[in-house]
Amino acid sequence: MTLPARKPDWLRVRLPAGPQHEEFQGLRARFRSRGLHTVCEEARCPNIFECWGQGTATVMILGETCTRGCRFCSVNTGKPGGIVDANEPENTALSLAEMGLAYVVLTMVDRDDLPDGGASHVAQTVRRIKHLSPELRVETLVGDFLGRREDIQTLVRDGRPDVYAHNVEVVPRLQRTIRDARCSWDRSVDTLVAAKELGSRVTKSSLMVGLGETGEELLEAMQLLRDADVDVLTIGQYLRPTKRHASVERFVEPAEFADYERAGLDMGFSYVASGPLVRSSYRAAEAFLSGVLAEEPRSDAQPVMDRYGRKRKLSVLT
Repeated sequence: MTLPARKPDWLRVRLPAGPQHEEFQGLRARFRSRGLHTVCEEARCPNIFECWGQGTATVMILGETCTRGCRFCSVNTGKPGGIVDANEPENTALSLAEMGLAYVVLTMVDRDDLPDGGASHVAQTVRRIKHLSPELRVETLVGDFLGRREDIQTLVRDGRPDVYAHNVEVVPRLQRTIRDARCSWDRSVDTLVAAKELGSRVTKSSLMVGLGETGEELLEAMQLLRDADVDVLTIGQYLRPTKRHASVERFVEPAEFADYERAGLDMGFSYVASGPLVRSSYRAAEAFLSGVLAEEPRSDAQPVMDRYGRKRKLSVLT
């Protein structure tokens, strides 16, 4: 299939101006001053100006070099050699405390060079964040830790993040051609299942489209995630970072994304964010989760409605 030379209108991103631009520059300077990295920049997220302009960002810890080389990702691939910044948990917590955010996504590069895959480092960072910012909700978007249950347990029970996220990325058939050979659909799903079994209140995952999957394959993948008791799902258009990465097979139209959102809610997901520019760290999903996590279970609570006027399925969240 030959794609048009220009992206469709719905994939164009406006550059920030005025206060939004100033907030964006201020956040970038703050991260730089503490030597922190954000997945917003490393992954060339199209929502970076909008999110940063509103004072939110996704922090990437454990360095900027990933030990895996997926064909969709623009993060540097290499051999970190077991090096870890011991000051990173404190610096991350201090920076976030200064920002006064309500919800933060803490993500990581894969660190297969570390004995525990970096699980204890992530857990320590979450603990420091919550110590300095007790009201801040923390989502950890992490790797699969090579499927080691003890490492997942370290993060879930020692770090106690509010949301445990791990991305399956693409439908099962495309795993081998798009993700690193050390990744797999089964391992990713097992990671999410283990996190829930070990005590995670909420689990979350993400799928990309436009890489050659069929609509039927995507719906089947969504159902497999729901069968694994995943609570929140994001679905977005894959955009090729460079010519070295996997090609875009097609641009999915907004109406089709809306169909996937409706289908996901019917399957029982508590929340589905589905759209051309939606990414795994997406502020609409984060705003929803922040509100749900703040709710106390009440027998007289009014049902939360989705955008289609249906009751949200919140049994696992409340």
